[in-house]
Amino acid sequence: MSDFSNALSVSSSGLRAQAQRLRHVAENIANADTPGYRRKTVSFEAARGSEAGGVTPGPVRLDRGALRQVYDPSHPLADETGHYDASNVNLMIEMADAREAQRSYEANLKMFDQARQMSSGLMDLLRR
Repeated sequence: MSDFSNALSVSSSGLRAQAQRLRHVAENIANADTPGYRRKTVSFEAARGSEAGGVTPGPVRLDRGALRQVYDPSHPLADETGHYDASNVNLMIEMADAREAQRSYEANLKMFDQARQMSSGLMDLLRR
């Protein structure tokens, strides 16, 4: 039975990690037009302890890429040349990250469901 619980634990850690990744992607998309906003990224690390084989989200990091310079002399944040720093969020990259996280989430959910069905099938066999 420990193999079933280990499979459930590994897939649930993947679900939690991808859910956090999707939250950060959604936050990046929501702030794409916020001046000075830096894109947030999260990396995954191997889980230690009871969730061996699983993953945990690592620290959230800010993308240190250059901020886009936008020319708009009427903007309140514009400098003497009429430019201000926009965000460094690229919506195409965010959409690709969202799709990848969604697919990974679905794969972990399928693995969780398969392990649950196998466990249920085993219990049904043992009851006979």
